[in-house]
Amino acid sequence: MNVDYNFLREFADSWVLLMMFLFFVSAGLWALRPSARSLYNDAASIPFKED
Repeated sequence: MNVDYNFLREFADSWVLLMMFLFFVSAGLWALRPSARSLYNDAASIPFKED
């Protein structure tokens, strides 16, 4: 199997970039899902809770 630099460069420029973008968008949507709001609010209020 002879894989040259140009093939790897074209693959990285197109498909790997697309996969990284899809991962970034899906991670953002996962973090901003409505069912996680209470979890994030609880975590945000930890410094303000009294001992």
